[in-house]
Amino acid sequence: MKVQFNQWNCQVVFGKYQNGETAIQLIDAEDGCPVATATVWIPNLKTDEIAVKDYSENSGMLKTLIDAGIVTEPHRHERSDYVSIPVCKLVKREASA
Repeated sequence: MKVQFNQWNCQVVFGKYQNGETAIQLIDAEDGCPVATATVWIPNLKTDEIAVKDYSENSGMLKTLIDAGIVTEPHRHERSDYVSIPVCKLVKREASA
């Protein structure tokens, strides 16, 4: 699955954090270089939830993932240091061809 994030055309890559929860990265579709880590791990996420890194250099990530149908609108936010992290339902768990 491909998405447009800022000026990059990206391939969505699903992976796992060490604890087994879903992680999402965006890889440049042209040269294969990493563009962004789209998610962050926070404690107490439910099985169908994902925390989106939508701050700093990742500003706009939430909209990108919602528009692509990967996550829902956030149903809550969690504080981590100085940022509010949107927590969404994960709709797609892997990229389809």
